Amino acid sequence: MRLEVSCIDRVGLAKDILVVLEKHGINLIAIDASNKGFLFLQFAEISFETLRELMPQIRKVESVHDVRTVSFMPSEQEHYALKTLLKTLPDSVFSTDTKGRIRIANESALLTLDMAEHEVVDESLNHWVQGFNFARWMSETPVLAQATRVQINSNEYLAEMLPIYLPDDNDTTILAGAVISLKSPARVGKQFNALQNQSTGFDNVLANSDKMKDVLKQAKRMAQLDAPLLITGETGTGKELMARASHDASMRREHPFIAINCAALPDSVAEEELFGFVTNGTVVKRGLFEEAKGGTVFLDEIAEMSKAAQVKLLRLLQDGTFRRIGGDVEVRADVRIICSTQKNLAELCQTGEFREDLYYRIHVLSYHMPSLRERRVDIIPLTEMFLEHYSQQLSSPLRRISASCRDYLFTYAWPGNVRQLKNAIFRAVSMWDGSTELTVEQLKLPSYAEGFGYFDEEFEGTLDEAMKEYEAGLLRRLYPAYPSTRQLAKKLGVSHTAIANKLRDYDISKKK
Repeated sequence: MRLEVSCIDRVGLAKDILVVLEKHGINLIAIDASNKGFLFLQFAEISFETLRELMPQIRKVESVHDVRTVSFMPSEQEHYALKTLLKTLPDSVFSTDTKGRIRIANESALLTLDMAEHEVVDESLNHWVQGFNFARWMSETPVLAQATRVQINSNEYLAEMLPIYLPDDNDTTILAGAVISLKSPARVGKQFNALQNQSTGFDNVLANSDKMKDVLKQAKRMAQLDAPLLITGETGTGKELMARASHDASMRREHPFIAINCAALPDSVAEEELFGFVTNGTVVKRGLFEEAKGGTVFLDEIAEMSKAAQVKLLRLLQDGTFRRIGGDVEVRADVRIICSTQKNLAELCQTGEFREDLYYRIHVLSYHMPSLRERRVDIIPLTEMFLEHYSQQLSSPLRRISASCRDYLFTYAWPGNVRQLKNAIFRAVSMWDGSTELTVEQLKLPSYAEGFGYFDEEFEGTLDEAMKEYEAGLLRRLYPAYPSTRQLAKKLGVSHTAIANKLRDYDISKKK
């Protein structure tokens, strides 16, 4: 039970109220005093009849204006607000006494030490944190805030140390302890970039593996060029992220970046959306190429673009102009075009599904985004990054990754690549069950075998049909690189006649 007493401050007011409580046999648990004319009382639950008698008696106390029940004390609100802040803070935070002994450790700190709260409280912080003597620092006069590099096991952190001073009489202060915050190098880097506001876009791309480092090196060089760029790669590899990063690192960064999913544009409206349209000489709609003036247009899944839109895009790339639907005025487009696809455009050109002349226009600059299977070194760092991000976003404690989960993450096939990993971590954090570790069960990933697909996916057809489908696909991919039956036969180690027959059976030719 908690009561708020509005009153005028006077000597002996609290004593008079305590006398009233004593008459009813009520033991006071806590009392908060406010300099704004309020007194807060907390005591054990009492019956409604007792409360009905108590409140009028408190109102009769001299200097009391009114009394009412409240849900919480101000000190409780402050305590739990601080507790919630410490719980959700991704940095490890310790509060120590003047001897360097731990009094409070937030959940991130306990995870960093891999210890339970009862195992660290009242123990010296230097049992785990090396590189700085906290007790010696707090014996100095005066104790000043410091920042230094420390180590926990083999991991380095930036330690920020702030002394805690309590006010004393005669405008003096008393040292009560310190608050120590530990930041990882990655956290420090992020905060520095945010403070300097010098992020180029590529700073947000994680690249520990050699393959991804090579891609990032290429991408940074190509970002400075104004030629069309084609980014290829499987679904979920981060093609749009790289396109945005290229825009942010280019001279066009101050102008719009417009992303268009060609697969989501119906053929009937694709041209209108991209190029706009005119009715009776009046511009009814400006196309996205006009909206992005001076900036970048990202055409995601360019292989899905309609044939009519492909023709107009080809002309735009050739001379930098286009006409709106229904109009006869040439409009000049000042945009850079970046395209992406998960399909083999060269193969689509052979089958007539994509214009070959357009393919050569958009394929001026290009690089391939490696799948997550090809950059397994990045899997655990990406997982930790997503864990930190979603833990902050959803106000959930930052958890460590269990050993079995690390092994599972590293060996899983990841058909959905980084997007699948990101979604799995979001799901696990949003469904947090109070555990301190991320486990395999929380990820809820479907069983998948590389080269075979999901285990629960039923295969339709015969083995002979499957073999023919694979064989036809292989020949379509290789024929452009080995454009004669003899070269292709030599590459595959079969006879010239066998290859000629198979090309004929599968209707594969140079023209197609």
